[in-house]
Amino acid sequence: MNSATLLYWIMLAGVALYAITGVLEAGRKGMDVVGACAVGLATAAGGGTVRDLLIGRQVFWISDQTYMLAALGAALAAFFLLRIIKFPARLFLIPDALGLALFTVSGTQIALAADTSWLVAGLMGVITGVAGGVLRDILCNDIPLIFLPGELYAIAAAAGAGAVVALHATGFSSGETAIAGFLAAAGLRLAAITFRLHAPAWEPRE
Repeated sequence: MNSATLLYWIMLAGVALYAITGVLEAGRKGMDVVGACAVGLATAAGGGTVRDLLIGRQVFWISDQTYMLAALGAALAAFFLLRIIKFPARLFLIPDALGLALFTVSGTQIALAADTSWLVAGLMGVITGVAGGVLRDILCNDIPLIFLPGELYAIAAAAGAGAVVALHATGFSSGETAIAGFLAAAGLRLAAITFRLHAPAWEPRE
């Protein structure tokens, strides 16, 4: 599998997972199928859209509608499954962590392929990873996870983007960098969820 094909499948998996997280949150808020799918699509497309606009690239879901079809299919499947099976309220954190990692990796690799600097590529990876989740939480009238005290969310994305950039600079293949970046981002985020790890929070002195 060449690098372009690998990146394509990473992005497809990312939009599907993020669409599912959007539906899970929308379902928790009692939205109907239209609202849930709207939140799912916004979540799936948000980060990549911001990235593409910033680096002057054609927006990914406009150039290839397969991404929107994958997101819509995942959103509908998740919505109707939720009507049959009851899931724990925090279940969305798992696909969210995986989607965060997949989008971070794809965003970083796309920016590197566009000949941006390592710093810009890393930043684009973080933006791709977190922007969709921010949009989802805003649409569901929640405080975005990235802004909650101590959450290892943007930090996990930064770890994944950093791994991709570092291994790319040392000559590793796109597949190897993708695996390393995914493991770094998803591993740190899932560890934070499981073990309740937190970043230092601001504690002003009295």
